Amino acid sequence: MLAEVRSSEQGLAEEEARRRLRQFGPNEVAAERTSSGVVQLVRLFLNPLVAVLLLASLVSALLGELTNALIIAIIVLLSLVLNFLQSYRSQRAVERLRSSVAPVAHVLRDGRWQDLPRRLLVPGDVIRLAAGDLVPADARLIEALDLHVQQAALTGESLPVAKWAEETAITPAHPAEAPSWVFLGTSVVSGSALALVVATGPRTAFGDVAIRLAQRPPETEFERGLRRFSFLILETVFFLTLFVFLTGVLLRHPLFESVLFALALAVGLTPEFLPMIVTITLGQGAVRMARRKVIVKHLEAIQNFGSIDILCTDKTGTLTRGEMTLQEACDLGGQASERTLFFAYLNSALQTGFNSPLDQAIQRSGAFSLAAYRKCGEIPFDFERRRLSIIVERTNTARRLLIIKGAPEHILPLCTSCELDGVAQPLTAALRGEAEALHQRFSQEGLRVLAVAYRELPQQERYSQADEQGLTLLGLLTFVDPPQAGVAEAIDALAQDGVQVKIVTGDNELVARHICRQVGLDPARVLVGSQLERMSDAALLGAVEHVTLFARVSPAQKSRILLALKRRGHVVGFLGDGINDAPSLHAADVGISVAGAVDIAREAASILLLEQSLQVLHAGILEGRRAFGNVMKYLLMGTSSNFGNVFSMAGAFLLLPFLPMLPAQILLNNFLYDLAQVTIPTDHVDASLMLKPQRWNIGLIRNFMLLVGPISSLYDFLTFFVMLAVFHASEALFHTGWFIESLATQTLVIFVIRTAGHPLRSRPSLPLTLTTLAVVGCGLLLPWTPLAAPLGFVPLPAGYFLFLAVATLTYLALVELVKGRLLPTGQQTGLPGQAQP
Repeated sequence: MLAEVRSSEQGLAEEEARRRLRQFGPNEVAAERTSSGVVQLVRLFLNPLVAVLLLASLVSALLGELTNALIIAIIVLLSLVLNFLQSYRSQRAVERLRSSVAPVAHVLRDGRWQDLPRRLLVPGDVIRLAAGDLVPADARLIEALDLHVQQAALTGESLPVAKWAEETAITPAHPAEAPSWVFLGTSVVSGSALALVVATGPRTAFGDVAIRLAQRPPETEFERGLRRFSFLILETVFFLTLFVFLTGVLLRHPLFESVLFALALAVGLTPEFLPMIVTITLGQGAVRMARRKVIVKHLEAIQNFGSIDILCTDKTGTLTRGEMTLQEACDLGGQASERTLFFAYLNSALQTGFNSPLDQAIQRSGAFSLAAYRKCGEIPFDFERRRLSIIVERTNTARRLLIIKGAPEHILPLCTSCELDGVAQPLTAALRGEAEALHQRFSQEGLRVLAVAYRELPQQERYSQADEQGLTLLGLLTFVDPPQAGVAEAIDALAQDGVQVKIVTGDNELVARHICRQVGLDPARVLVGSQLERMSDAALLGAVEHVTLFARVSPAQKSRILLALKRRGHVVGFLGDGINDAPSLHAADVGISVAGAVDIAREAASILLLEQSLQVLHAGILEGRRAFGNVMKYLLMGTSSNFGNVFSMAGAFLLLPFLPMLPAQILLNNFLYDLAQVTIPTDHVDASLMLKPQRWNIGLIRNFMLLVGPISSLYDFLTFFVMLAVFHASEALFHTGWFIESLATQTLVIFVIRTAGHPLRSRPSLPLTLTTLAVVGCGLLLPWTPLAAPLGFVPLPAGYFLFLAVATLTYLALVELVKGRLLPTGQQTGLPGQAQP
């Protein structure tokens, strides 16, 4: 083994170690790759929606509307600051990884042991490990004495794992399949060992996790939808304003006036309050979730929550409690046996070796008195025997008992008799077969199993392994890491709301199958890591859809599963708490962890559950759907109304001998309209919207814009006709009449668009009602205020208001009719328009 890496029993020479350090680099899990702050800011400004919004702010400033320009700029800059701060997630995650591993290692160099900084370790170094140590690199064991390693955070296994030295040159495909290897970031629970370092830094299993965290996370559903919407707006703005500008030039409108008007149209079409609406909506959702002990680290995760249709979860510590529990103590007939439990309790309570989680579970299971027993000896556990014996003497008697517990396959061959119904009898071939069958059945159910046996011994000074024979088998103990309370009910509720749950774990398939059955999942189809390793990406794409349980998978394979699901069009959430879960938390649309998770998992997650409860996760998904519904109201209403108004302005600009509305009036109209929508986040949503995952539907937004927008334009042109033909309006009167009609129709239409059902059956929130009516009232009063002259408004004739009332009511009715075709009512329910507060 030493020769394979050109090392020796004296360790590496210092000169050779320095050479290897230059060759392999420092033993750090990932080299930091960080862009400068300037580069990161530039990338954020390249977002197309940000570019359009900043252009809108610039136009407003050029037109003298400094207040409007400042508001737009502040909103955009606040959004950029939030995004800029979030860009350090990967960097912080890598730093967490670095701080979680051992800073020093006990290394053999030039024939002497010395403590060196962990970063100086190189392949070929010989290291010494003892109880309590964090393993400083991936290494093969040279010698091991009673070595137990806790690697749950890397593999998902609940119990510490026994390790021993063996001659093998095969690099393991999965850490859980490597009894002679120890891995960076795991910890030594008991025992000691000498090990040969074979991988350092990013070449370790742990380093692979860090490298994946340092990479840019895949695009989430929220980011993808926002990007597609941004390009929709950008394309519409570009072609419409270009068309208006060129046509204005051809019709000999003044060049500067044409430029300003085209840019004002761009502002009018841009939903500049979208960042604020999204931030307020998601922020309120985050506050509501915080009251339920769910911490939202990144606001966009709430909206991704609402889109989740598949939730992948690790098993240990998320679905389960993360601690072993004694499930049953039984005799060979499978009947409960108090005597079996008592003897196991004596063994666990009096042994002085490694107090394993199974021993702790036995000790928690009862409170037996040991006053009548005195310990006389102990035969410690070792990995060859896989059993532990104690010798006890009952007070006031000379009778001594050897009580033994351990792996059934190592105890059954030592037994010659058994107890059934309290009576000892020979262990016949038939009874031995029944015991083995019972053990096999428990194992197939995913239970950990120990056998308990005893024999009488004479008094003697010392006891040895030779005394472990001629035993009487008492029975078997079964252990399980039980599910969290309410997990099965939460999984059922998620299924009813359109979210499928899949288990993706590093633990073995038998244990995972048992958990699946306990929480109501069907584990009929299982895919293990060794099978996944041989599958092509195309084959995996076909398999992930139908597999509920993925077992014995590595961190890289977990990420591969999530990415395959995302490529199939799913929005994926991932719930995990270990080091091995960090890349998956990073890759998922929504990474979810728990308060007791390792630091790196908490850092990589977007959502933290302060209580380990899937019920609060379910509530978060519903909160995400509520937020999504309110954001979509703004988008549908804003794009359709703005498009209609801009279309009308463009038409009037080309047909009228004067501007249909002054640029400053366009911006004021747009500002008041957006101001009315600030309270959309407080609104209720339809019950039907809460019953299935919600996705960005750019086609729906486009259709709404192209169908409802022209309806708005139709009424605008009707207003043009009435103002010119009926009221013989001057330019100022024309501007005023269209300003108020445009503001009233596009603002009041929220009461129609806000629900897929009948608007009279779905009551809007009080804040939304008040702000909408207040904005319309403000528009109606403007012509009679001191601001009228600077803004170019004049009082309107009384007859205009009759026209305004008829036009507004018929417009809302027509939009309701078209909306019914675009947004079918009764989706998922037979009660359209029911609202959820």
